[in-house]
Amino acid sequence: MKRKRHSAPEIAVKLHRADQMATDGMLQSDIARALGVSVMTYHRWRASRATSAKADETPIVAARPQIARSVDREQAGELERLQIENFRLRKLLTDLLLEKARLEETLSPRAGPPSEPRPTGGRRDGSDA
Repeated sequence: MKRKRHSAPEIAVKLHRADQMATDGMLQSDIARALGVSVMTYHRWRASRATSAKADETPIVAARPQIARSVDREQAGELERLQIENFRLRKLLTDLLLEKARLEETLSPRAGPPSEPRPTGGRRDGSDA
């Protein structure tokens, strides 16, 4: 299979589609298959997007000092409260997604019933002599 280089706009569009599929509850392997890329490529794109987004962020104080100084204590308190709530909700979402994945694994048709334990001791032909 010939490798294809995706342009930055193509990657952005595919990642947006992937985000929509993820919110619909699709598995990452299914998302990668729908996008026409490998799971590793999908993970690499996501990681690249996350690091580039962090690099693009600039502190409020450095970008707009006059706005940062004009924020009063009430707004700062509200901002802190919202950040704490956002952290709590993200943690809750992560816990729920992990529980969902665990339940999907449990209910997966591939899991099937546990196999019978192998007998211990004795010989392979069934005799104990």
